[in-house]
Amino acid sequence: MEKSLERASAEQLPASQTPDTRRREIGSEVSPSPSSSSTSEQHNGSTPQFVNTIRANFEAKYEELGLLGKGGFGSVYAGNRRTDNFQVAIKQIPKADVETQPTILNGKIYMIPKEVLLMLRAGDGPGSVGKSAAVSLLDWYSFDEEVLLIMERPVYSVDLWNHLNDNGGALSEDQAKNIMKQLVEASIQMLSVGVFHRDIKTENILIETRSDEPRVRIIDFGCGCRVRKRPFSSFSGTSAYAPPELFIKGKYKAGPTTVWQLGAVLFELLDGDKQFTTSEYLCDKIKLNQKLSQDCQD
Repeated sequence: MEKSLERASAEQLPASQTPDTRRREIGSEVSPSPSSSSTSEQHNGSTPQFVNTIRANFEAKYEELGLLGKGGFGSVYAGNRRTDNFQVAIKQIPKADVETQPTILNGKIYMIPKEVLLMLRAGDGPGSVGKSAAVSLLDWYSFDEEVLLIMERPVYSVDLWNHLNDNGGALSEDQAKNIMKQLVEASIQMLSVGVFHRDIKTENILIETRSDEPRVRIIDFGCGCRVRKRPFSSFSGTSAYAPPELFIKGKYKAGPTTVWQLGAVLFELLDGDKQFTTSEYLCDKIKLNQKLSQDCQD
């Protein structure tokens, strides 16, 4: 989980701190911040807590352990819930980098981090721990300088990028099919509740390995947003996986972009060596592995 629970890029880190050579540029959202909007969202999921601003409450409930990953948008630490030693991941985000959205909770308006709202919709809160494809949010805290997100931490797991390395750099078609089926189902579920992840890639996919059949879990909703009918014109995510229509027309939509990014993941699962980039695809520089079955190539 060390690399997969962070949102970093070679552009945002000095070369000496770059986690690996596959780390891509992550663009910033340049459309108006939800916090400046006059509209509010009525949240209909389970809320772990409203706004907790007391650090002592966090320290009494959770024990923070070693660093899992660090990037341009914050750091992620391993941790335990003190009452039962349940293993958690603690994501620390500088307050200046947190987008908030006015949200009605029990009749009052709270400024809630957008990532919190997306995770609650995708994973449906603490009650879904271990049940949803999206990793569940357990708690969150807002302090003067930072926001903390407390998430479940699947213990027997590895990000998909490392899973590929552990399996010799590429998967068989049957192995890839199993993972892709789960990813498609997870994507359909997220879009159905209005969540556009926008940064689906091997580093943001965990593979639970405790059973014979690997299980997919989705992490890092920091680039995500709500699904909407009108096209998006600004991109927040990994530029290597931006949809071609963004380059060609300057606009893109949630569903087709998700399909495009799933296709990029499938390419990397089966190629095992070459990174997919949309820009190379548009220049006809992406070549399929001719050893794959014709159905798979199609």
